[in-house]
Amino acid sequence: MTDDYFVSGEDVSTQVLDWGTIKWMASPDVNDSERFSAGIVQLEPGTGHELHTHPDSDEVLYVVSGEGEQTVDGDTRDVSAGEMIFVPQGVEHGTQNTGWETLKLLAVYAPPGPEEELNELPECTVVPAGEFPAKDE
Repeated sequence: MTDDYFVSGEDVSTQVLDWGTIKWMASPDVNDSERFSAGIVQLEPGTGHELHTHPDSDEVLYVVSGEGEQTVDGDTRDVSAGEMIFVPQGVEHGTQNTGWETLKLLAVYAPPGPEEELNELPECTVVPAGEFPAKDE
């Protein structure tokens, strides 16, 4: 856990998945955040994650940079920097990077919990704080 209210990417571990990375900057583990979690998601060009749900948490996605397609409840739309997507709990959704650059999102869960579920996925590797994820060989 960090000692103050300011968190940098170097302070937290990185979840590495086949489609990109996530750094949870606010969560019960990082700074005792009990009502929400927030993380920076980076999806590499041409990748994305399958449709899925979060049965117990609402999710907000804010597009920081890049472009992609966001599906929410069967509705797929192009998204780009400056847009926000609200996904109510239990609603199926997924994100695809359709651009040439990394798609960077701020993801917020309320209440927290889904970030811990990602750690349990067999394809998730957790890289300790301060270390860079290794590139595929």
